[in-house]
Amino acid sequence: LHPESPIHLSKGILERLDAGEVVVGDGGFVFALEKRGWVRAGPWTPEATVEHPEAVRQLHREFLRAGANVMQTFTFYASEDKLENRGNYVSQKISSQKVNEAACDLAREIAQEGDALVAGGVCQSPSYLSCKSEVEVKNIFRKQLDVFVKKNVDFLIAEYFEHVEEAEWAVHVLKESGKPIASSLCIGPQGDLNGVPPGECAVKLVKAGASIVGVNCHFDPATCLKTVKLMKEGLQAAGVKAHLMIQPLAFHTPDCSQQGFIDLPEFPFGMFHDND
Repeated sequence: LHPESPIHLSKGILERLDAGEVVVGDGGFVFALEKRGWVRAGPWTPEATVEHPEAVRQLHREFLRAGANVMQTFTFYASEDKLENRGNYVSQKISSQKVNEAACDLAREIAQEGDALVAGGVCQSPSYLSCKSEVEVKNIFRKQLDVFVKKNVDFLIAEYFEHVEEAEWAVHVLKESGKPIASSLCIGPQGDLNGVPPGECAVKLVKAGASIVGVNCHFDPATCLKTVKLMKEGLQAAGVKAHLMIQPLAFHTPDCSQQGFIDLPEFPFGMFHDND
């Protein structure tokens, strides 16, 4: 182990799931912290891990006290290319490495207040959407992975992908760590933005190396359940086994199109008002 990495004796994510436990994660940090004034709307990037660690620490603790078994590092949109995106200052002023390292430290600190695991997370990148090569996109994920390995997170999550191809690339990179991998797509029953059906997406992710697959964000609980049901059916038809995960929106979104709530005219601030 790296000298900075503590030794953990808690049961791992797959041990818990294989034993039939229902594992509850945290999430929604970007919107929760934006509403509290710690994340900037627009970039939606997690420099608060360095600039306002007390805010991130407090939200982790609230999730832990509410019953979460997993503290996910606040590394959503923390890739180097995203922190350089839209004229963002974070990459130059702070660096992706420091943002990711701080996120790991905060998640571990609060996880140790209970029996929680720490999951290091990556998500879709501007590089993929800019049509950069597979090698270039994978190198973006690998820079975050280097931090997660150094900090010895318990498992890894590739989340918030609109295209299953990019999620597969992320899983390929995360697999290099030897740690368990979960992968979730921000898709609905219609499938990813290239029209790949949910069942086929699930099979692709498992074959890439994920042990847990599912959906997160973009759709409400009812819609997410429909999508995960299609994933389960696809896995069964292919004779492939995996655990399933779901991290839905805390909004009711029956009028969403294929891309989910981000296409609604109320997004984002009108939705907050309705939710209150």
